[in-house]
Amino acid sequence: MICYRKFRLKFPPPRYASERIVFGRPIGQNQGVQFPIARAWAAVEAADLMRYKAAWLFEQDLACGAEANTAKLLASEASWAAANACLDTHGGYGFAADYDVERKFRETRLYSVAPVSNNLVLAFLGQHVLGMPRSY
Repeated sequence: MICYRKFRLKFPPPRYASERIVFGRPIGQNQGVQFPIARAWAAVEAADLMRYKAAWLFEQDLACGAEANTAKLLASEASWAAANACLDTHGGYGFAADYDVERKFRETRLYSVAPVSNNLVLAFLGQHVLGMPRSY
């Protein structure tokens, strides 16, 4: 639930989609608006659960590289999905300074390349978790 609260604070499309009325009803009543927001929420929750699993393994002094890397990968992709859903929900207003969506949209791109590129995470998972040959 903590992650969902952070999601709501960082990416306000659920609130905006419920408050923005077009043709006499909230835009969030449309599946085309509602489903990407719900999918982003689910992705954020999955990343949060994997983060907790990695932290638990670390505290137990067990190997946690796969879980930590997976959490980073899922979180960066969830962040991008949430920012994309937010920008889609706000439409043209997403670029207005009043909503601060455009800046957050740009910032989420950083998570796929820093501090470790998602491609390096995938290479780690392929090699060390799945036992595939080194790809680089």
